[in-house]
Amino acid sequence: MKVRILGVPLDLGQERRGVDMGPSAVRAAGLNSALKALGHKVEDAGNIHVKIPEEQHFGDRHAKYLNEIAETCQEVAHRIYQTLEAGCFPLSLGGDHSVAIGTQAGVAKFYRDREKTVGLLWIDAHADMNTPDSSPSGNVHGMPFAATLGIGPESLTQIFGFSPKVQAKNCVLIGARNLDSAERTHVKQSGINVFTMRDIDEMGMRTVMEKSLALAAEGTAGYMVSFDMDVLDPDEAPGVGTPVRGGITFREAHLAMEMIADTRKMLALEVVEINPIIDIGNRTAALGVGLVTSALGKKIL
Repeated sequence: MKVRILGVPLDLGQERRGVDMGPSAVRAAGLNSALKALGHKVEDAGNIHVKIPEEQHFGDRHAKYLNEIAETCQEVAHRIYQTLEAGCFPLSLGGDHSVAIGTQAGVAKFYRDREKTVGLLWIDAHADMNTPDSSPSGNVHGMPFAATLGIGPESLTQIFGFSPKVQAKNCVLIGARNLDSAERTHVKQSGINVFTMRDIDEMGMRTVMEKSLALAAEGTAGYMVSFDMDVLDPDEAPGVGTPVRGGITFREAHLAMEMIADTRKMLALEVVEINPIIDIGNRTAALGVGLVTSALGKKIL
């Protein structure tokens, strides 16, 4: 396939600086050459321009930098739509997880225009289901899943003028292990499907992925994959914005991506929250490259 890479160096959605360097770290870890080695054609569209926190006040403390993040997500959404229109596979590199609002809006709009729906695999230690009213921090990177489901500020939920972008029944949260108290209520009320780390421990990654892939694909054109590197255990991926102990292992992550590749139903992929400032020898970015190649067809044999 022809893969178009889009870097989104957005770090306004959280307080720890450095995730804006994530796209560069992943490129430095050999992403483009690794994809070409698989036989894909690669077009690197570079990075979109993103305002930095030094340029403006954070605004509402319940949703910091909301206007600037919404502006960035609108740009991402249009770029993703254009990528699909050009017959390319969109690969977004974050940046913090708020970039997902734009990625998913672009994919959803493209298939909506063709009278189709899409599913979503959200692979993350966190649910990202807060709103300005419930968020303890006011950091928007904890709100993008909610926004995709039409919950939250209109500037995030109404990109392209419709919401939700994805039906809850076709959404799956995988690897969750760190949720805020109010966020738990949002998750339960939303109707999404959830497989926590306990579910992975008890059932194994293979069973979790079989169930997840079936739910995301049922009645849809396929599904988007939003992969937050903090779903991995910090021993595997130390360079992430919000590390949480007890995550999935190296092999569990690769198995998940390999099973995604087997279905040939992935419509777009984003990898977010890589922070090279706190990484060790660019290990997390290198692991991200490996996971992308597994999702795009690399096999052991």
